[in-house]
Amino acid sequence: MAGAGPVGLCLAIDLGRRGVRTLLLERNKTPAHWPKMDRTNARSMELFRRIGLADRIRQLGFPADVPMDVFLTRSMAEPPLAVLQFPSVAQWRERIGACHDGSLPLEPYQLVAQNRLEPMLKQVAEATPNVTVRYDCEVTDFEQDDDQVTVRTASSDGSAHSFSASYLAGCDGGVSTIRKRCGIALQGQGNIRELRQVVFYSPDLFDKLNYGRGRHYSFLDAHGSLIVIQGDRKEFTLHTDLPEDTDFEPVIAGLVGFPCEIRVLHVASWRHNLLLAERYRDRRVFLAGDSAHLVIPTGGLGMNTGLGDAFDLAWKLAGRIRGWGGEGLLASYEAERRPVGAFNVAAAGWAAEGVPVWRALCRPEALQDTEQGADLRHEIAKSFTVNHGRMHGMRGAESAYSYAGSPIVADGATPAEKWDRDCYAPHTRPGFRIPHMWLRSGTALQDMMGMEFNLLSFGATDGAAALAEVFRARGIELKLVALDEPHMRDLYDRDFYLVRPDLHIAWSGDEIPADAAALVDIVTGRA
Repeated sequence: MAGAGPVGLCLAIDLGRRGVRTLLLERNKTPAHWPKMDRTNARSMELFRRIGLADRIRQLGFPADVPMDVFLTRSMAEPPLAVLQFPSVAQWRERIGACHDGSLPLEPYQLVAQNRLEPMLKQVAEATPNVTVRYDCEVTDFEQDDDQVTVRTASSDGSAHSFSASYLAGCDGGVSTIRKRCGIALQGQGNIRELRQVVFYSPDLFDKLNYGRGRHYSFLDAHGSLIVIQGDRKEFTLHTDLPEDTDFEPVIAGLVGFPCEIRVLHVASWRHNLLLAERYRDRRVFLAGDSAHLVIPTGGLGMNTGLGDAFDLAWKLAGRIRGWGGEGLLASYEAERRPVGAFNVAAAGWAAEGVPVWRALCRPEALQDTEQGADLRHEIAKSFTVNHGRMHGMRGAESAYSYAGSPIVADGATPAEKWDRDCYAPHTRPGFRIPHMWLRSGTALQDMMGMEFNLLSFGATDGAAALAEVFRARGIELKLVALDEPHMRDLYDRDFYLVRPDLHIAWSGDEIPADAAALVDIVTGRA
């Protein structure tokens, strides 16, 4: 893998867990120093739970008892003009614990900054068998043939090396060397807008907030200013269109509005992009994460989409390398993940369109203590509630996508109806993620799943052993999960469900097909 951001690290960890020797190469000398993303969504937290990391991530992030509210205000010293209320992690856990219809995820979302997430993932990757991680080792070029890929690297001390492997994954970000070297173009809108990210430290700001504590604070100024509270509540980020050479400490002090210590740590520029790679693959080379798709971070669909790429690609590469997966298994990566990338690029664009709608109302008089100013603030607050709220929902984009129509989804499944961007409704048709449900014992259904394929059976058993034997003959573990859970049958209405390693449904039916080998051929990419 080229690139040790969250996507590359997770891909390496999952491959290592699956017995695949993996080399992860990163051009930087250390993990991220500064926060970038902040929201790890519910589906990503389910995937982290699957590899045993969900609790560790929560220890690094926003406290479980603090609501995820979003505020509109003139300054943080004043009562907010509007509040978009979102439950804390603890409140989400209560709702999830009481939900028995499959409509909620197993894990709540979590705010955690990239400069806290990456070092932990690095430690895990380095401790994972079969994984080697090298920093200060930039992939500068590569060649591929029918048997392998050979990469060339350069380090800051002037040394150069070459490494060969069966496959290469480009997880090297939006300016991806791997993508460019493959000649894969980006399609869409680039360089839409440029903003500054100002990272600052304040040991007492959060504790002095008197009018609500949440995660985002938007301001009425003319520069589109937004302050994000990071997980430790002592580090913050200001996003604004002010020039990079601005003296930001007085700017931040004015937005905060009450005395507190402020120390600017880092200033950088970043751009809005809505771009999608025209292809996700070039023979033995695959793209994942920002190398494949670039989004405006409205809605938190950047890293989270990339994590979906990583966990989809990992089991498929492992299957092919271990010998049980056919070429169709690798071909299915682009077939499944590029439509998700396209959908999420569009969803992020839609969410971002709401911001300039309410921002256009932020004229100078909105800051004035006049009747006209009060009326304008009321108008802005109404628009903010509707238009800014777009970016903080989109549960459908997180979990409602389907791989129906994929060459490795059986049961004659065809592409699902248009995915719902905003809402999630549980489905158990082939291609969808298995909806979370609680067993009567209190165990989560997802926690019953083994690392490879799983066969859920509700009462029926005929043919299950024969199917398991076909998998076993191919060198694949099929875990049989027999369930006597009547409350689940309204949703899980077929007798059998074949579940993939990524917890998406590969096939369902009321009896095991007579030609079990043909079914296994389909779901392993050998049909």
